[in-house]
Amino acid sequence: MSALARLLRAAGLTGRGGADFPTGTKLELAQRHNAELIVNACDGELDARKDGWVIAHHLSEVLEGAGLLTARRIRFAAHRGSGTWETLRAAGVDTLAVPHRYVSSEESALTRLAHGGPARPVMRFEPITAGGRVGGSARRLAPTLVLNAETVWRVQQIVEHGPRWFRSFGTADEPGPRLVTLVDGVAVPGVYSAEAGLMLREILDCGGGLTGSARAIWLSGLSGGFVAADDLSRIRWSRAGLGPYGIGPGAGTVHILAEAADPWPRVLRALIYAVGESAGQCGPCMFGLPAVLGDLTTVLRAGPTAQSTGTLTRRLGLVTGRGACRYPDGVAGFVGSALRTFLPPVEEDPCHR
Repeated sequence: MSALARLLRAAGLTGRGGADFPTGTKLELAQRHNAELIVNACDGELDARKDGWVIAHHLSEVLEGAGLLTARRIRFAAHRGSGTWETLRAAGVDTLAVPHRYVSSEESALTRLAHGGPARPVMRFEPITAGGRVGGSARRLAPTLVLNAETVWRVQQIVEHGPRWFRSFGTADEPGPRLVTLVDGVAVPGVYSAEAGLMLREILDCGGGLTGSARAIWLSGLSGGFVAADDLSRIRWSRAGLGPYGIGPGAGTVHILAEAADPWPRVLRALIYAVGESAGQCGPCMFGLPAVLGDLTTVLRAGPTAQSTGTLTRRLGLVTGRGACRYPDGVAGFVGSALRTFLPPVEEDPCHR
């Protein structure tokens, strides 16, 4: 194991893109397989802005961190024509132009795009970092270490300031500073520095606090879910604190759903978007997600019943764990969270027992 991998393990750095995988472990595998590096600055989650903020304000540190991670080729990935893409191009950085699709910034999609393929995820049975085998074929992806821009910035900070400094933020199990995007509902929306272990209300206070009464907080976009506003002062923003709700800090996005607003139009808009953003290459996305949308529309149009909500819940279970990537799993979790948070309990119809 290299000295840098040991340093990152000592610091406890995990990926800041949402998966929270230990970065030192990932680097060790990349070094064994002589992997190239892609710095993912796409902000692929709904309304995420933190990686673009890192590129706009700390590009030199990210470049330094990338150089510490590998001596091989380094590419930065950004959505074609975005402000982040323009900043990278203006700085003369080797930049990968990524289509404006949700799944295009998934690590296997970026790896395929970097080597002349389509920006679509693939089913694989080994890590991309090790050059994972594609599906059931003998074809393999080129070994590629994919880390998001905030993670690479944190690598540079750990090398400069040391693991003890890094662990002075967050909790023992989830150490280090991490960025959050407060999208709306606070006095000053924007990107802020936070850390695991803060109460959700403290996260909102980073942006000046709520500007009105809230019904719920939507965390982490399509890969996340909802918590009731009544819980703001007792839930900690961490994997441990949010785990009972089936979500985590993820990509660090925070939406406020106003107390007087009906949450379902927003949930439906997000689900319609999710259906349109799939890669369209395997059953759970091609057929499962549109069916989920149809089931949810039926529930909302006719009113929830034990039968209609039961059908939707079973559909969510069928979608989960069967795609080439985790995209349908995240969407199913998002819809399930909305059901638990906003749908009142329904009594079973005796005619359908």
